[in-house]
Amino acid sequence: MGGFFGVVKRSKCVNDLFYGTDYNSHLGTKRAGLATVNGTHFSRSIHNIENAYFRNKFECELHEFTGNSGIGIISDTDAQPIVLNSKIGRFGIVTVAKINNLSELSQELLLQGKNFYEHTSESANPTEIVADIISQGENFIDGINLVFKKIKGSCSMLLLLDDGSIIAARDRLGRTPIIAGRHMTEEGSYALSSESCAFSNLGYEIAKNIGPGEIVRISSDKGIEQLQAPGDKMQICAFLWTYYGYPPCEYEGRNVDEMRNACGEEMGREDDTEIDFVSAIPDSGIGMALGYSVGKGVPYRRGISKYTPTWPRSFTPSSQERRELVAKMKLIVNKALLEGKRVAFCDDSIVRGTQLRDNVKDIRDAGATEVHVRISCPPLIYPCRFINFTNSKSEMELITRRVIQDLEGENPAPEILKEYAIKGTPRYKRMVEDIRKRLDLTSLKFNSVDCVTRSIGLPRECICTHCFDGMGYE
Repeated sequence: MGGFFGVVKRSKCVNDLFYGTDYNSHLGTKRAGLATVNGTHFSRSIHNIENAYFRNKFECELHEFTGNSGIGIISDTDAQPIVLNSKIGRFGIVTVAKINNLSELSQELLLQGKNFYEHTSESANPTEIVADIISQGENFIDGINLVFKKIKGSCSMLLLLDDGSIIAARDRLGRTPIIAGRHMTEEGSYALSSESCAFSNLGYEIAKNIGPGEIVRISSDKGIEQLQAPGDKMQICAFLWTYYGYPPCEYEGRNVDEMRNACGEEMGREDDTEIDFVSAIPDSGIGMALGYSVGKGVPYRRGISKYTPTWPRSFTPSSQERRELVAKMKLIVNKALLEGKRVAFCDDSIVRGTQLRDNVKDIRDAGATEVHVRISCPPLIYPCRFINFTNSKSEMELITRRVIQDLEGENPAPEILKEYAIKGTPRYKRMVEDIRKRLDLTSLKFNSVDCVTRSIGLPRECICTHCFDGMGYE
């Protein structure tokens, strides 16, 4: 997905920028970049982080960044930030975006005589496309609204201006968040972040959740200024709470770990399966497992531990084969706890199923007599169109779609897919049972869409659940 951080101060900003950006590292794995401005001078650096940590790449060059304002990005897609001159001024930009009509927008700009300088593989850099569209506006607000009008997908952004201020614009439907922070002791210091966990250790507190389509500017002199009011519709992604978000973070005032606990507690109360204890598939299954333990009244124990000193996240390597190897190597089962036990394991989701299948084999090899799996969200039936979650080359990479194809044949009708997405229907039950057998589980249960939305605590119409049920709008 990606995450960004921006800061303005009355003193040097580089330390806050460095650590604030680093606190978004769990959101992306491909590229990272920093940019600062000092008068009219922009300093910029971009690194590949597929096989390294953000801090290791940037720490040795922090002395090169000058100025009191800066933006940083952890990207799952393109190389950023971009810095460019335009008719509306010089600016740097970072984006968290999924642009589904990138080719069409590229062709449109090429026909207008635009040349592209930043590239991702064989295509134009999405952030450069966004910057070019902004530059067509009469001013920054007009240009940002042009982006909102033209792109299909989603886009949130930070713009670093040469006067030292930063403009933040949240996606038109708020699919990804932006949180504004105010320093608790340093007057004139403000920050913007995709993740609120970036604030507390740097001395900031949450001042405002930027609304869908809202545009604000932060500066040391004027603080947080609203340049455009938010829209009246929101489609924030449910997976921010289920998977992406770091436990102490919050979006729209709703804490990530509280949501995961609530999902687990509700499932635990309703589950009559006899088990000896509950464990988590770390890390994102921990919050749910703790809630499940409370709801069911069984102990929580660490039947699996994550080896955190060296292993990165499972999707970091560029090849699927290496991702699967890393996913296996980073998790270590505890045979002393598992041998002869009936255990429920909680996880955030099942995408391809390969990682969980390998985990289950290791668990059974360790001597567990029953392996029950409890998933905090519903089955993933539809690939994500909006923020790159389940960003598969083919919908057939989803285990649900492979099962449905085996049961229904190729290209099942939309109304048939809908039946698989509704918990409790005969087709839903048949799909879950098939997945259970493929993964060699004693039992398998998923939470419902209603449970997820109740646990988040926002109105149902404000939450995007497209990957579960095909609902949502553009």
